[in-house]
Amino acid sequence: MDMNAEKIWANCLKIIKDIVEWQHYKTWFEPIQAISVKDNVLIIQVPSQFFFEYLEEHYVNLLAKTLKRELGKDARLEYRIMVDSGNSRNKPLTMDVTGNGYKTYSNNEMDFPLVINNPVKNPFVIPGLKKMQIDPQLNTTYTFDSFVEGDSNRVARRAGKTVAEKPGANSFNPLVVYGGVGLGKTHLVQAIGNEVKKLNPNKVVLYVSSEKFINQFMDHSRNNAINDFIHFYQLIDVLIIDDVQFFSKAERSQDAFFAIFNHLHQSGKQLILTSDKSPKDMEGVQERLLSRFRWGLSTDLQIPDYETRIEILERKMKADGLDMPKEVVKYIAYNINSNVRELEGALISLLAQSSLNRREIDLDLAKKVLRNFIKSASKEITIDTIQKMVCDYFDVAYDKLLQKTRKREIVQARQITMYLAKAFTKNSLKTIGEHFGGRDHTTVIHSCQTVKDLMDTDSVFRENVLELQQKVQLASM
Repeated sequence: MDMNAEKIWANCLKIIKDIVEWQHYKTWFEPIQAISVKDNVLIIQVPSQFFFEYLEEHYVNLLAKTLKRELGKDARLEYRIMVDSGNSRNKPLTMDVTGNGYKTYSNNEMDFPLVINNPVKNPFVIPGLKKMQIDPQLNTTYTFDSFVEGDSNRVARRAGKTVAEKPGANSFNPLVVYGGVGLGKTHLVQAIGNEVKKLNPNKVVLYVSSEKFINQFMDHSRNNAINDFIHFYQLIDVLIIDDVQFFSKAERSQDAFFAIFNHLHQSGKQLILTSDKSPKDMEGVQERLLSRFRWGLSTDLQIPDYETRIEILERKMKADGLDMPKEVVKYIAYNINSNVRELEGALISLLAQSSLNRREIDLDLAKKVLRNFIKSASKEITIDTIQKMVCDYFDVAYDKLLQKTRKREIVQARQITMYLAKAFTKNSLKTIGEHFGGRDHTTVIHSCQTVKDLMDTDSVFRENVLELQQKVQLASM
């Protein structure tokens, strides 16, 4: 960087700072770097093509006057536009452009002060109403307290807490949360937004769906107000965009979002995105956007496990002041295993039917009401099914159950499986033994008795067996 150019630009900024509103100054002038000066031509570097176009459209008069004050009437300004920021191996890719607007101004236009008054139109303001602050568009019920943590979402939730505590000043920028329908993506990202507003009330937070973003862009495009649209979004401190996969159908909206993303990221603002799939699997989205999505952290939400589903139902019931038999809660949690939305929908349907029919909630009513939610209301439990459940529970490989080994954890898992197979299937002792590497019926009898004895003397062992019994019972309903 040319020190002389830097000094000239610093002098220009002293004047500009006194004329332009503070937020506009921080947005449009602080990111600029002076590169060099020669023959009364000052070269400045700007972050993007859009940045260059915006300066030329809104601040060309001010820039011309301040520069001529420093370098004389023949002063000219040239731009070095950042096309790509590059990486550790490659230098940034830039493009030099001459500022066309300066040719029209003569030295007698040097009167000061020059007042800049370009108010940005807020696309969230209803026409006819004054709105001084931006509504974050957040659902206040979506909080971290109401978001149940489990193995399926632990990484995403904790990353979200980090972002909420230090928006823009963390390694997760952008934070991309992806996963299937109804797994809590919107809940989590709005919880981040609500937490930011709680910890930093002055932060400008905005949640918007990609569909709304695209529609707003189209409206502003028809009204020749794209610059206002982009500039509005560049004033946000924490921008949350839901379902970014829908950008695949809107090429021009992607261009606008690219300009917004670059500016916010370079300004230390936080971006939070959701999608139904990982950035590497998105189709129809510009590669330059996808590469930026991968700058931060991409974390997925998976289908919650059985224990987490129970906690979600119990948390929902507590929040709504409801009560329900434990066996019904377990029945719902076991059978509704697709997503959280269906889980809550099943609970609401059950409560509605109970209220309309003035009937207490019990297992029979649950089976009747949830018939539309549960694909298979009853199914025969097999030895193979029980073997798989036990293997999953103890994290034991299936083939280990069939081998001859004296390892305590394998022996106990095999004995419990035999015990449950005898209790929940109609198979003979001989058939059960054959499912365990051809063992005879006496081995099955010995295993069942061993399990009974250990349940009387070992409380931890007893808890494990009882929990597995519940799982098999639920599977058989």
